[in-house]
Amino acid sequence: MAVQSPKGMRDILPPDQPIWEKIRKTIKNVADFYNFFRIDTPIAESVDLFVRSVGEDSDVVEKQMFYLEGRTGSRLVLRPEGTAPVARAYIQYGLSHLSQPLKLYYEGPMFRHEQPQAGRLREFHQLGFEILSSENDPVYDAQIILAGMRFFEGLKLKDVTIVLNTIGCRTCRPNYRRHLLDYYKDKKKELCADCARRLATNPLRLLDCKEEKCRELKKEAPIMADYLCSQCSAHFKSVLEYLEELQLPYTLDHYLVRGFDYYSKTVFEYTIEGVDFVLGGGGRYDYLIESLGGKASPAVGLAIGLERVIEVLKSRQLTVKVKTKPKLYLVYIGALAKKKSLRLIEDLREAGLDVAESLGKESLKGQLRAADKAGSPLALIFGQKEAFEESVIIRDLKTGAQETVPLKKMVESVKRKMK
Repeated sequence: MAVQSPKGMRDILPPDQPIWEKIRKTIKNVADFYNFFRIDTPIAESVDLFVRSVGEDSDVVEKQMFYLEGRTGSRLVLRPEGTAPVARAYIQYGLSHLSQPLKLYYEGPMFRHEQPQAGRLREFHQLGFEILSSENDPVYDAQIILAGMRFFEGLKLKDVTIVLNTIGCRTCRPNYRRHLLDYYKDKKKELCADCARRLATNPLRLLDCKEEKCRELKKEAPIMADYLCSQCSAHFKSVLEYLEELQLPYTLDHYLVRGFDYYSKTVFEYTIEGVDFVLGGGGRYDYLIESLGGKASPAVGLAIGLERVIEVLKSRQLTVKVKTKPKLYLVYIGALAKKKSLRLIEDLREAGLDVAESLGKESLKGQLRAADKAGSPLALIFGQKEAFEESVIIRDLKTGAQETVPLKKMVESVKRKMK
């Protein structure tokens, strides 16, 4: 049996490269306009980074991380998400000394050991936007959400809706937690095994469970909005007002919590009509940098799954039409011409002319057929005679007309005919 790619990990083949290039170009356009600077973090990070940030009892840490065992016994993991590594870099390199707010973005592969299915792979690519600041101004929440929507718009994806909630802060969340525990205390036997275990350690995780019986129980659970402190209530109200000012479509989901422990206050997701997975999401993480050993730095960010976006683009037939510039086609005849063809190609490159060739083909007919298939307007025919005489034949592949010109006039003649 032939060797294949690992389960849940895909090759990005040449036919799909144009759509990836379009996505990366769209990311760059949005980042440049809204003043986000690129950051790239290592694919492997310490286990402790994600235990301390994402949460020890989160699905990612408990079930989904790919571990790497070092020779000295050190343990690393392939990064399952991008925000914690950005926070680690922010602390490690003292980025708080740069002009604030600091807007960063990334795009790259993440890894989670999940059961592969539609919209979910073990190696997947994410776009991330992050705003780190000394202030927790709600305008930054709106700017992050807006950046994600502009990315979708740049790809001509319509019907994307923002789903929002607030999960409070250190002041008001403990009171909500007590009411949540009180609601679930008589329902432990009705919960899935994971939720029954997490009830004592992190009851908010119950609201993120995808098991059907847990989702049904959640429908009557208390909501955070009823227990918000005045500061969190005002913050969320301002976020909604900014979104309304921007005329961005949103709905409220009082049970949205996202799956990571580092979130506080605003959390959100991007959904799209007719698709049963979210395209991405994010939220505010005011305590993450402090919990990792840095100075208290409120922040907000998002992540978007690029394979998920591509799946939707393909389902809606929004794939990229490849426009290729026609190239000259160099055809050689004989061993001497073949040897000198490499230098000839470089002369054309230095003159800014695109050229294609089939130097591995020996027959004239096969090379001309390849030139026709490539849609080349002109063929440069370079044979033994031309090699000795330092000339080349320029043939118009549409009309069949041709002329022989000295090599020193080749570039000038080709440019004239290409006009």
